[in-house]
Amino acid sequence: MVNDPFTFGSISAANSLSDVYAMGGKPLTALALVGFSSCDFGPEVVKEILRGAISTLNKAGVVLIGGHSFEDPELKFGLSVTGTIERNKILRQKGSQPGDIIILTKPLGIGILTTALKGRKLSDKDLQEAVEWMLRLNDKAAQMAVESGATSATDVTGFGLLGHAYNMVRDTLLDFVLSYKEVPVLSKVREMIAEGMVPQGAYNNLEFLEGKIGISSALTEEDRLLLSDPQTSGGLLITLPEDRVDTFRASGEPFYVIGKVKEGTGKIIVN
Repeated sequence: MVNDPFTFGSISAANSLSDVYAMGGKPLTALALVGFSSCDFGPEVVKEILRGAISTLNKAGVVLIGGHSFEDPELKFGLSVTGTIERNKILRQKGSQPGDIIILTKPLGIGILTTALKGRKLSDKDLQEAVEWMLRLNDKAAQMAVESGATSATDVTGFGLLGHAYNMVRDTLLDFVLSYKEVPVLSKVREMIAEGMVPQGAYNNLEFLEGKIGISSALTEEDRLLLSDPQTSGGLLITLPEDRVDTFRASGEPFYVIGKVKEGTGKIIVN
């Protein structure tokens, strides 16, 4: 994802906490899981990753209570997180209603930019904007979702915006109608798509969604790949009554209205 082990650990922790926030919960404890090749990475690298993770956990008020390490040819790090939630305030993937607006709390393009970094098309400095978004916790966005009476929510991660949106409407009598021009995008993303810096996961996501989404013919393949780009520590995708959006506006939390929920057949429509 990034070249600095401390930042890698920090982002990994933010990403791991996101699942609890996406349900409106409060994370409390975490176990670390780290796989690394002892021939390629010394203890100082693992220590920096853990130090980065703990810095993020401290911001979230979460305690690291232990973990496991294992030999692996590819560096891996993540957290198993435990939290609590109020039974009557659970944010669920399904539950949106016709007339709800759809909001996204972080811009897209993280998978494309990190692929470009690995492809040496971007420098660490070029990636800084994306890093800042990845480090941003979804705690306040989740709190605003609960307070606004959100009808459904999920976090946008490996299946991309379209994949996670589809999971929210599949097997329902609803459609999500998204406006492409309202979807926020990080700097340099479209430039990197033109350079061919698209992760394989975006192609896989788009292939899986074939026949399940209706996309305007005005949108190019590059546009579709962007909407399918797998995110790490992405934002929350939330539906809520339109008259409750002032809760988000008053909070100062970043958010983008990207569409509306309508009666339908369980599809995503992009205009």
